[in-house]
Amino acid sequence: MRQSGEINDAIECPLCCGAGKLKRTEILDRLGVRDFARVAQLSAEEAFRLLTQKHNHDQQGVWSRFDIELAKRTAEIKERHKDELHSAQSDRDNLIRRVEDCLREVAQLRERNQQLEGEMSKAARRGKLEEISFEEEARTWVGIAVSEKLPKNGDYVLAYRDPSGAPLEPCILVDNKDKATVTEGDIRKLVRDVKERRSMVGVIVAREESQLRQLDRERRWGQEDGIWVLRTTRHWLPRDLEVLKPVFERMRTEGPDFLQRNSSLAEEVRRTFIDLDEIEKELKKAAKAIDAVSDLTAKYRSRLQALCDTAASPKVAPKAERNGGIPQTLGA
Repeated sequence: MRQSGEINDAIECPLCCGAGKLKRTEILDRLGVRDFARVAQLSAEEAFRLLTQKHNHDQQGVWSRFDIELAKRTAEIKERHKDELHSAQSDRDNLIRRVEDCLREVAQLRERNQQLEGEMSKAARRGKLEEISFEEEARTWVGIAVSEKLPKNGDYVLAYRDPSGAPLEPCILVDNKDKATVTEGDIRKLVRDVKERRSMVGVIVAREESQLRQLDRERRWGQEDGIWVLRTTRHWLPRDLEVLKPVFERMRTEGPDFLQRNSSLAEEVRRTFIDLDEIEKELKKAAKAIDAVSDLTAKYRSRLQALCDTAASPKVAPKAERNGGIPQTLGA
């Protein structure tokens, strides 16, 4: 018990009422003071929540508008470039067709090239045979020396022989051609080869007269870039060498520029070849006419002989004459 007269200073807490446990909010509520810090915190949290919600909503709206605008722009671009895309597709198809055409053409060219290689191989073999045949024939010509087959710069070298058999100057470079026609390139090559051989005369020999151009037949002997060139055939060459023999003798005695100093003589040699060719053509015509006359003569001789044999045979006697002049009946 408390003693009387003692003042009790202990009183109950007007806030907690003796409980001893109060929350901060209860204390502030009992004191009539609001928790401004808590309100501020809650207000800030709510503000952030609302702001985040609004931002998310705005962001979704922005992406939605972006998707719509993207689809719209894509459709516009596609529509705008539709013709270009179609044209590009057409160009691609055309390019594929052109590539296929090129591949087919390459295959055809490859096949054609193989054929040409085969033909060139045949031509080379034919040319080789032509050269061998020419060598064999040239070795039979009297007074003419022929070299072995040259490895380059022409086919053979011809020369006249002196009485002892030694070859004489000038040396004559021969190039054989067995092709459809002699070309200007063949002439230039012959001139170049003659210069390489340090000679003055070159001969291009065709297999047949038809292989020479009209220009070649009209100018069978002439000067090309300082070199004297004879255009001839296998058949004409022995005769042409006989015609040129005195000219070459003068060239040996008076120098290789003899013909240059006597242009009229060179022109006369050219005309001589033309005249000889015309004479030979006429002789061929005459030979053909003589052969035709000979054939007709033999034919008519045979016919006349047959007629004579028929006319000279004895006549057959009538049947009555063979029986003594008395006709015989079947019952006799």
